[in-house]
Amino acid sequence: MSSSRAPRLLVLGATVALLTTGCFSSSPDDGGSSDPAAEGRISLAMLQPPRSGLNPLTDDAFKLSRWSTAETLVVLDADGDAQPALATEWTQTDDLTWRFTVREGVEFHDGTELTAEQAAAALTAANEASPRPRILDGVELTATADGPDVVVTTGEPDPLVPQRMSSPQLAVLAAAAYGADGRVDPVGTGTGPFELVAVDGTSGATLDRFDGYWGDPAAAAGIDVAFVPDGTARAAALRTGTADVVEAVPVSQAGLVEEELVHEVPMPRTNTLYLNTASGPFADPAVRVAARAAVERATIVETVYEGRADIAEGLLGPAIPWAADLRADQADPSAPAVPAGTTITLGTFTDRAELPEVAVLLEQQLEAVGFTVEQDVREYAFIEADALAGAFDAFILSRATVLDSGDPVAYMYSDFACEGSFNIAQLCDPAVDAALETAAAATPGPERQQAVIAAEQAILDTGAAVPMLHERVIQGEAAGVSGAVRDPRERALITAGTTVGED
Repeated sequence: MSSSRAPRLLVLGATVALLTTGCFSSSPDDGGSSDPAAEGRISLAMLQPPRSGLNPLTDDAFKLSRWSTAETLVVLDADGDAQPALATEWTQTDDLTWRFTVREGVEFHDGTELTAEQAAAALTAANEASPRPRILDGVELTATADGPDVVVTTGEPDPLVPQRMSSPQLAVLAAAAYGADGRVDPVGTGTGPFELVAVDGTSGATLDRFDGYWGDPAAAAGIDVAFVPDGTARAAALRTGTADVVEAVPVSQAGLVEEELVHEVPMPRTNTLYLNTASGPFADPAVRVAARAAVERATIVETVYEGRADIAEGLLGPAIPWAADLRADQADPSAPAVPAGTTITLGTFTDRAELPEVAVLLEQQLEAVGFTVEQDVREYAFIEADALAGAFDAFILSRATVLDSGDPVAYMYSDFACEGSFNIAQLCDPAVDAALETAAAATPGPERQQAVIAAEQAILDTGAAVPMLHERVIQGEAAGVSGAVRDPRERALITAGTTVGED
């Protein structure tokens, strides 16, 4: 990278080293681009390190998408409608079949050519992965090549096939990315304006501008990424100018940063208390009602989030504007007494700085009505498996509700269907599954929106989830940064058009 950027990255690395284990992977000798004609390299501090070695078939795919290195057949616009990307057009030929025409003249970062055969192979690899990408939960799918087209066939009619193809977990990589053991390596195998050239474990990553990009070339010479779980360190990087773009500045730190450097974005992300419906005290619906009644949402919003969040009335928040208008008003049910001696384990994670504070308040609120609460708070990487296995009676999770397809049904199915892959509540309710099946089959538009709200109500009726608040992300951008995307869906961040000013 250019020598003018090096001091800032070294300062940030030193700051982070004092507070976390993360640091930027680049250094003046790391082989990054030094093109003096470029606008400079972009230093980026991100919240969570990779959980699966940047495997694009996992949630790590969203990092690759935010770095503009891995691309999908289609993308979503602000309204959630599918738009061309690696596919130029698509048609539905019958109830079960869609054809996507692959863009010509696209080169992978390893120099090979994008073809319909490789696009189909990438989708097949995702479909056969174990576990499968969340976007494919409940979906039977095959992909084959036919001339310039990828033919996608589903087992049941699926009106959201184009939206599914937009998920970063279905990015199309070069053949070299896919190993015989099922592992997928995104280094040097994407199609985006930035090429991923190095990954330093859970510390950082380095990307360089890809001059063979099929679209407008990147204005910046590259991106130097640091994974910085500590929110104080991320905010310090913004205050001191050692990072250009900072993901998720904690609410507690936002007031310490110059106002013009922080940007608040309503998010389709809900902070929810999941209750274990399969075992323990919350297997009893009445005890779930007692817990829900104990939660004082407004207190959490005003104290922990300093008013920078919205009180939840349902699973879907104000970032999904049609939800509130369709949702019926309802009174909370009367709370039964908590059985004497009821002890519960409450889990959450440290990666989002506010969640441990939420846990403290929730413990107070639950104990005020008769629960005895034992907390277990760890880094997400070390607690996810236990949460999914039902090891906790209650778990606090900050959850994106339209992360994958731009449609809430995928999230609801993943989290609350009997076969859902992220079912922390261990819920298996026939009424919920039926409502989700109806929503999944509905045509996009008003019909689907109404079905989604009906499914939301069916989930809430079980008491398996207590939505507390809808988050707003606070994104930090140093003076001189232009074109960083403030994306409610957390898919885009640094793009070909993002630039930084001179130091």
